[in-house]
Amino acid sequence: MENALEFADRLRLMDERSTAFQAAVAAASSLDVRVPTCPEWTLFDLVQHLGEGRHKWAATVAAGPADAPAAVSVPAAPREREALLAWYAASVRELLDELRKAGPDRGCWTWWGPSQSPQTSGAVARHQLQQLAVHTYDAQVTVGAPQPLSSEVALDGVDEFLTTCCATTAPWPHKPAVVDYHATEGHSWRVWLSADGARAARLPHDAAASESPETADVAAWGTANELVMFFYGRIPTESLRVEGDRGIFDQLFAWEPEV
Repeated sequence: MENALEFADRLRLMDERSTAFQAAVAAASSLDVRVPTCPEWTLFDLVQHLGEGRHKWAATVAAGPADAPAAVSVPAAPREREALLAWYAASVRELLDELRKAGPDRGCWTWWGPSQSPQTSGAVARHQLQQLAVHTYDAQVTVGAPQPLSSEVALDGVDEFLTTCCATTAPWPHKPAVVDYHATEGHSWRVWLSADGARAARLPHDAAASESPETADVAAWGTANELVMFFYGRIPTESLRVEGDRGIFDQLFAWEPEV
């Protein structure tokens, strides 16, 4: 599947999203406020989650090819806001530094197994950009100032989610199905679900309007930002225009393939 962004672009955008995340946290009335899109977490929990994860991924990228994630002792997240933001910023700098040292093609451990995403530092950078982007949205929602993902981040995010989080060789446990996603920016994707697993592909630019010899069982339309937020459970199915069997989306959300 075509990559929309270059490795350097992803690192730049990770840095930008990290800065926006910190601005949202700094604007909050308290670190104890609940995050509406992650209701089990306070804002402190969100910062702690994101910072700890970036420290761990930095160590994993630095370790290179491996059969397990790198063992790392993560510094405890401080409770005071200024110190917490400094701790978080250091975790992102560490990850960006290790990604730059590794470059896009170096192998490393990843949690995704057989999928359409390689187990490389470049694929880690691609996924980490989406993690930072979605959690920045979470922080912005918390302070009442949500901003949609930019088109370049969101379009790359649709590709990334389908190839990393959806594609798998684990058997689909339901009736075979074809699912289409159409972004209003003019890009479309198709996912095939079968006993052979899940496979994703970019469709031609005019796919939303053309007559395809293979009809999708369900199709969803929205902006690329809305599709990413739908994938990550930030908005409901009702936020998209949907045609076909909506129950397939319920099956996809409930599916936990063992690979």
